[in-house]
Amino acid sequence: MNSNSRLPIGLFDSGMGGLTVLKALALRLPGEDLLYLGDTARLPYGTKGRDTIIRYTLKAAQKLVDMGVKMLVVACNTATAAALPVLREHFAPLPVLGVVEPGAQAAAAASINGRIVVLATEATINGGAYQQAIAHIRPEATVLVRACNLFVPLAEEGWMDGPIVEDIARRYLEGFFDTPVGANSDSAAIRPDTMVLGCTHYPLLQKALRKVVGPEVHIVDSAATTAEFVTEELARLHLLHPEGQLADAGTSTCRHGNSLFLTTDHVARFIRTGSLFLGRDMTESEVTLVDL
Repeated sequence: MNSNSRLPIGLFDSGMGGLTVLKALALRLPGEDLLYLGDTARLPYGTKGRDTIIRYTLKAAQKLVDMGVKMLVVACNTATAAALPVLREHFAPLPVLGVVEPGAQAAAAASINGRIVVLATEATINGGAYQQAIAHIRPEATVLVRACNLFVPLAEEGWMDGPIVEDIARRYLEGFFDTPVGANSDSAAIRPDTMVLGCTHYPLLQKALRKVVGPEVHIVDSAATTAEFVTEELARLHLLHPEGQLADAGTSTCRHGNSLFLTTDHVARFIRTGSLFLGRDMTESEVTLVDL
């Protein structure tokens, strides 16, 4: 057993999106304590330059490290794409995991025809993180990308489905999943069969996205795949909580982990929107306002 195994897992994001990763982790590892920081004062990261993103990311990560964590999870695709190598070097030997690699691996494995659509923020797309990660795993794959910057504020406002969200999604996806009128049966072979939600906010819009792309497209949720990746790494490093058990082990856990939340702006808003992301009511005692 590693001496740090009782410490919490630290997660951070520019806002609420990383709560989708936390929710997946809590389901996967219910015996683990989780410490989450949402840098809502600087939201969004996705439209900012790389140097600025790295600076913000280092400050957020340092806050969690100062509080004591056994692993850092960069629960933000933009921060992962821009700053993961810097974070790993700066905080070594602390394990630091991002969300891009798990999502890329899941997409490469799921796609049959090798045509994959990646939806992400402008910074993630421009940095080429998903394109490079998927190409490394499946060099023959065709990766189509699109920045969907409006998805983040929609999710933060709790606008997760309905006609307005569907119309915006249809506009962003225009040209990717269109099947021409009168097309022959071979057209399906060149239509993308997999779509990556390359921002942790985007899983909240999955219902609307599903209506736009149809039932046959495999949608990769980077939050769920990251939770699996984190579990494997904790086990490999002997960092799983000694009194906790995996959710899929077929037995109840020996302990129930706690989740605590930090935000850099507006606690009441964090509670209100965070409750939508988690699917449960958050309380004021769970959330602390911090300054980076």
